[in-house]
Amino acid sequence: MSLQQLPITTAGTKPEQFSDDLFFAKNKKIAGLILAVFMAMGFGLRVNQLGAESLGEDELNKLETVGEYRQNVLSGKNGEHPFLMKGLQTVSVSAAEKINSIAASASLNISEEAALRFPVALFGTFTALLIFLLVSELFGRSIGLVSAIFWTIEPIAIASDRIAKEDSLVVFFFLFTMYFWVRGQTEAEHGNKNWTRYAWTAAAGFAGLMASKYYPHLLAILGGYYIVFQYIPATKWRMEGVRWLKFFAVMGFAFLILNPTILLPDTWREMLKFSSENRIGHDSYEFMGGLYPNKMTAWFAGVPWTFYYVFLAVKTSLPVLVLFLMGLPVLFRKKLGDGRFLLYLWAFMWFVPFSVLGGKFTRYFTFVEPLVLIIAAIGFCFVVKFLTEKLFGNSQVRGYAQAVLLIVVLATQLTNSLAVTPHFRLFTNLIGSSLAPVGSYFPHDEFYDAATRKIVEKIIATAHPGAVTYCETPGLFAHYAERLGSRDLRFTSLSDRSNLGKLVGTGDFIVLVEGRRYVSNSEYVEYFKSSLTAPEEVRINGILAARIYKLENVDENAIRRIATGSVPPA
Repeated sequence: MSLQQLPITTAGTKPEQFSDDLFFAKNKKIAGLILAVFMAMGFGLRVNQLGAESLGEDELNKLETVGEYRQNVLSGKNGEHPFLMKGLQTVSVSAAEKINSIAASASLNISEEAALRFPVALFGTFTALLIFLLVSELFGRSIGLVSAIFWTIEPIAIASDRIAKEDSLVVFFFLFTMYFWVRGQTEAEHGNKNWTRYAWTAAAGFAGLMASKYYPHLLAILGGYYIVFQYIPATKWRMEGVRWLKFFAVMGFAFLILNPTILLPDTWREMLKFSSENRIGHDSYEFMGGLYPNKMTAWFAGVPWTFYYVFLAVKTSLPVLVLFLMGLPVLFRKKLGDGRFLLYLWAFMWFVPFSVLGGKFTRYFTFVEPLVLIIAAIGFCFVVKFLTEKLFGNSQVRGYAQAVLLIVVLATQLTNSLAVTPHFRLFTNLIGSSLAPVGSYFPHDEFYDAATRKIVEKIIATAHPGAVTYCETPGLFAHYAERLGSRDLRFTSLSDRSNLGKLVGTGDFIVLVEGRRYVSNSEYVEYFKSSLTAPEEVRINGILAARIYKLENVDENAIRRIATGSVPPA
């Protein structure tokens, strides 16, 4: 068949080529009810004990920016990141304070951690709905439903929605954009003359993405998918001439509404500092026990290219990981339809650059977590349909078997999530936990300063007035000390050897936090671990998160020599 004769086979334009006859997806109302139940469950998992973990250093920056907004309306503070999430957080924190004041006599008290994170958890919950809509449009309702409910209860998907960072909003608006973009394609092919309204909605969606995080390169996914179909002369989906101008006009107008701080000179100054990598606070990232430069421009000399592939292997629920591997070959079959080209572009535009760039954090994987779950859902639907049709002649029995197999997968996911609540980032599957201790793969992101409040409470309990604590996040420690009513403690950087050599004394504290080992402190961190005795340990979910050393009866001169590098590590 020649290229000119190839049909357009997305689910929306050729639904007869896609199977919606899996038992639990055959009826639209039942599928909608199942999705609603799991979204409610996913929301509960995302907000349950949302304030249990301490703020991370990056989250504290967001809280301080919220304070700036509340005082000055708009500010260029933290301007390297767009306004939208911080604006939502401002509303959330203000609302939480109002609720707390009204319910002061009741037991209800919304913590600042929970209030700051709530908008992300809410958007993360409704991401499931967008996954369902987009994937149903591409591949049919069965794959759409399975993909969406996988998202609601997968531990790492939940984990990404429980920190006050922009990545979850990027996913939400990307899926929003692509759903309306593909829906516009479907309407155009069906002869709807008003299909362009879906394109304008997609433009506004991409403005939301850009107002969440400056990722203009992701527009290539939308453009690439469009171009794929322009080689088919019969296609009616055309954005030629003035339509593109309208598309970008809508996008630009919506972007200014959602990100007004882009007009402030301070914002541009912060963006320039960030893009020059002058805002990187630490010199390295710990990955599987090794320390690596964590700069984008370090390329292959930075965090290894295997980083995200290891993350996928050890942080995905085992049944989902197996289904993902089963779904990969199906992804390249024509039977799946032309919607598969969107998944190709999505994977290419993320995995290629983020594999070769030297700067990496696990939260960046949030953008492709839905893609992993969609491919797993493809594997599930194709394999389960094949097996049940081969094994069961009776359609009713076949339907029950399909439902049972889905329940088995979901039960494993849910068990995994409940086992690590509320510390979802620590989830590690059986493969990962059998090869290395939990929390040792990506300690910076797995712990993410989650124990800071507990650490400060323990220090306050035994500290003398004016005591100095040496740690890697002094601003964060000072924030919790002030919140706990202790203003006379001092906190300084453990990596600043001049301070360590000059100020350390009996009764002071050294705190070694998991995930805060760097090139700048690794030598004397190892020395402290081997030479200072009887630390007080802080654990989360039974995993060691920090060691607190109170300096008593120690040779201060020896520690000063360590700080100056004149004493080798033990």
